Amino acid sequence: MSASTDSSSLTAQEDQPPQIQLLASTDDDYDGVIVEINDLVMDSATFLSILRPSISNWKQQGKKGVWIKLPIHLANLVETLIKEGFWYHHAEPKYLMLVHWIADSANTIPANATHRVGVGAFVVNEKQEVLVIQEKTGHFKGTGSWKFPTGVADQGEEIWEAAVREVKEEAGVDSEFVEVLAFRQSHASFFEKSDLFFVCLLRPLSSDIKIQEVEIEAGKWMPFEEYAAQPFMEKYELLRQINDIYLAKVDGHYSGFTPVSTKSNFSNQKNSYLYLNAGGLKRSNSL
Repeated sequence: MSASTDSSSLTAQEDQPPQIQLLASTDDDYDGVIVEINDLVMDSATFLSILRPSISNWKQQGKKGVWIKLPIHLANLVETLIKEGFWYHHAEPKYLMLVHWIADSANTIPANATHRVGVGAFVVNEKQEVLVIQEKTGHFKGTGSWKFPTGVADQGEEIWEAAVREVKEEAGVDSEFVEVLAFRQSHASFFEKSDLFFVCLLRPLSSDIKIQEVEIEAGKWMPFEEYAAQPFMEKYELLRQINDIYLAKVDGHYSGFTPVSTKSNFSNQKNSYLYLNAGGLKRSNSL
């Protein structure tokens, strides 16, 4: 009796279709899915046997776009993804992001980040001296020109934080952020990306200069008039405009933008900053 039961059970199990393995995914906010592959080892054939039914399943669910975050150690799977219709979206030091539009509608996957954020740190002390450096690398290398510290904001770094950091890294000077004097947008800059450049006014908290010797040739405090009178200024309209803005600021005829902490519903960070003309807003509210 038991043998008959065991045989029936075995037959029933054999009749069941094999279990199909699918890629684990999470839904995004735009009817797509995000896949993060964390396996230490996976060959292309095994991956393909999981990828195809996963795509079929997502289509049945009405999903539109598929994002696959592929760690560097699984770069062997890139060719498989490309052959299945995926394309590169962006790359980071530890992963590649590939995407695929699987819906019948028009593709609405957003492009990779189009801009990088640069900062220029205009540090002026009580004597109206500007903190300036000469570069060992970069555009002004070997020209003898004295310029203010500049750099690029790191991922997750605020504009004001980047300005303070660049001053410390390049010249060893501690400083306090005052305001954004102005900003410029340019295009087809770094690897054809657009560029946002924020000119920041800072107040020094220390005066001793200790340059970063790998990239910086020299640093010093230079009277503003001497800084603005350098011959190379005639070539750069942007720098001349910054000088004019600073003079208007000193005369009390110009106000830039200061960061005010605020909460954002569009970021995972608890706080972000809204840059505004705080003086103008205060005057407006007092009326």
